[in-house]
Amino acid sequence: MVMEESETPRSPEAKVGMQVEDLWDIQEQQLTPTEKLNACFESIPVSAFPPSPSSQVIEINSDTNLAEAVKLLARHKLLSAPVVDVKAPEDATWIDRYIGIVEFAGIVVWILHQSERMEGSNTAFDLATGDTEDATTASAVAVAANGMSSPRFRSMHPDSPTATCGKFFETLTSSDFYKNTKVGDISGSFRWAPFLALQKANSFLTMLLLLSKYRMKSIPVVDLGEAKVDNVITQSAVIHMLKECAGLHWFESWGSKKLFELGLPLMKPRQIVKVNEDEPVLQAFKLMRQKGVGGVPVVENGGSKAIGNISIRDIQFLLIAPQIYREYRSITAKNFLTTLRSYLEEEEHEKESPMLGGMVTCRRGDTLKEVITKLDSMKIHRIYVVDGGGNLEGVITLRDIISKLVHEPRGYFGDFFDGVLPLPANSRV
Repeated sequence: MVMEESETPRSPEAKVGMQVEDLWDIQEQQLTPTEKLNACFESIPVSAFPPSPSSQVIEINSDTNLAEAVKLLARHKLLSAPVVDVKAPEDATWIDRYIGIVEFAGIVVWILHQSERMEGSNTAFDLATGDTEDATTASAVAVAANGMSSPRFRSMHPDSPTATCGKFFETLTSSDFYKNTKVGDISGSFRWAPFLALQKANSFLTMLLLLSKYRMKSIPVVDLGEAKVDNVITQSAVIHMLKECAGLHWFESWGSKKLFELGLPLMKPRQIVKVNEDEPVLQAFKLMRQKGVGGVPVVENGGSKAIGNISIRDIQFLLIAPQIYREYRSITAKNFLTTLRSYLEEEEHEKESPMLGGMVTCRRGDTLKEVITKLDSMKIHRIYVVDGGGNLEGVITLRDIISKLVHEPRGYFGDFFDGVLPLPANSRV
């Protein structure tokens, strides 16, 4: 029996998909599927994108210390949040009200500066007592605050000071230095992700291209009248929207194709950024920063079989859960994964963490719809393609998926990026 439309209430995300469906049906026949979808998404304003479930945009004041900022992001399960300049006047425009988006990635950059200082210093690095030489700490903060490029990261030898991560993180998180450093003090370490906001009248196509080709992780949408961020569109929200569109003609014509038919994965096995199980976990975060990726697989020594994944979000646990590192002289990638899973199993509010599900993988013969459904159900942004033996064959991210959905027309952005400083080399995560 066919159910009446009133009996099948659609989610807000599915309603957006229905708008695409209606526009899809009236597109000119000679257009390719990608050209049709480009035209559809260009016709829908970004204001139609559903707000976050909490319907409240979480903002962080520039005078919030790093310890509290990390806790706030972790509590709300966010990767990033807009930073409000507490010194801005009440009638400030949105451009003057916000100084950027602080991400776990930005905090990672700051922490890596500290580890570099520790690794390269010949003096005692006593964060806990505050006896660190003023020149060392001041220099580290100055580098972050001014957005200066950091020294090229060295691959850590197991005997190097920063390989002994337990001591490093224990002293860092208990220090006045960490607790007193404000988000505004390290603004240079996240200004490499410029505060590039959309207005409500901008299109879905613009939003999708910024998330894919221009590698933004989240996109603020500004209400010009209120001079404030009205919504933040995240990768997870876009994945969920696509999942809710399953069954619609435009989605099925694309999502029912198998990965290999779409030319996915784009990345070859030798190009995958990965860490061996016995490498220090901090090396994983260094690689994310160096290579511009949001996560890396952990592989068995001497092979390509993946045993887990570490994402940029996971550094929060080194900062808020001391039991993870307290028992280790050196936190390797493998024992980080093992201890983190034990910690999450004990935490009631973390029962649904994707880390508890182990390595999330797919095969080349899976359909794109199956991959999107898995990404959405696990609340993750990347999935690894493996062969029958569990060996890595590639990785698929939301950016790869969007690249098969729409394309950037010639001259599309025009002067959109005018006034936005170019990103420094090796500065994105």
